[in-house]
Amino acid sequence: MKIKNYISGDTFLWALVIILLVFSFLPVYSASANLAYIGQGTGNTTKYLVKHFGHIIIGLGLLYAVHKIPYRYFRGLSVLLIPVVVILLIYTAMQGTVMGGASASRWMTVPVIGMKFQTSTFAFVVLMAYVAKYLASIKDKEVTFKQSLLPLWLPVGIILVLIVPFNLSTAVLIFTMVLLTCFVGGYPIKYLMSIIGIGFIAMTLFVLTAKAFPGVFPNRVDTWVSRIETFGGEGDADTNYQVERAKTAIANGYPFGVGPGKSVTKHVLPQSSSDFIFAIILEEFGLIGGLTILALYLFFLFRLIIISTKAGTVFGQLLVIGVGFPIIFQALTNMAVAVNLIPVTGQTLPLISSGGTSILMTCMSIGIVLSVSAKRDEEKVQEKTKDEEMNPLDVLSEAI
Repeated sequence: MKIKNYISGDTFLWALVIILLVFSFLPVYSASANLAYIGQGTGNTTKYLVKHFGHIIIGLGLLYAVHKIPYRYFRGLSVLLIPVVVILLIYTAMQGTVMGGASASRWMTVPVIGMKFQTSTFAFVVLMAYVAKYLASIKDKEVTFKQSLLPLWLPVGIILVLIVPFNLSTAVLIFTMVLLTCFVGGYPIKYLMSIIGIGFIAMTLFVLTAKAFPGVFPNRVDTWVSRIETFGGEGDADTNYQVERAKTAIANGYPFGVGPGKSVTKHVLPQSSSDFIFAIILEEFGLIGGLTILALYLFFLFRLIIISTKAGTVFGQLLVIGVGFPIIFQALTNMAVAVNLIPVTGQTLPLISSGGTSILMTCMSIGIVLSVSAKRDEEKVQEKTKDEEMNPLDVLSEAI
């Protein structure tokens, strides 16, 4: 029985996904010790491993289901889901969640099952599919900036406005990926520059408003400023503490690490199983382990480029870029934060960090990419069958 008979799409991409998911058990199980002892914790790390396993199984099930859907259907689905996404973001914003004194309305609780769900991550995937659909529809057409405002930039603007106050890093990542997809899709550069200018002005007005009315978004802007100051050597004690503990973990790793499960820093590093999991990987598996993980993500990027290049339609190409490339950008961001190359952002390491929403939405994005790849494989099979059915003279005629 061959597994290949039951799955479709790029085999290398499937292999990378499985390798990263299987590897994730080691650092997540080890780093979850931090959570197990917080507050009234009993020190039981097994439940976190079981929880992570459950997320992976659901994620793989979602990936498998999505990759069986012909990718052309995502055109219509993206349009239908944009209003749903807006409603979910508004509902999430109305939760009024505050963490550490700062506004952090990022999650909603799914009814019945009680699982927390980060709506901005789902909005990211839907929006990128929508942007790819729009750009494909105007390919080789002359479109003015005014004509694109309503169908393209209005949905983008609304979604960003609903995300920025509570999750700046995700909003910046979304905005960057929209610009990149538009650039690749042939959208005029002069219009993109106008959008960047509008975005800068809008962000400035938001910061000034938040400063003038601090009760609306408690300490949100102060948190951003603190993280930037920490990166510059200043900042508040909590953010400094995270960065310093991450540096300690990395320093302990040396070339080959202290060994799986033997991290000492995991007990004192906040978010060690999610935002700072790469620091734990470097401590337990060393520089060699860290570079291996980086290489896997870069190979992942290489496969995305191959799939996008071979896609049979403009929509397919842009869809792979729109939903696939953010996975790599997020991974590189997480690694850069862990080694203190950029300020703390709160982005997880895709397919490795713990967290249900991160795993599910990453798997859904990969499922979409594999759907594009599967269509190309199907076309190749059809072409091969056609060639086999044709006699030599027909083949020569086709070649001419």
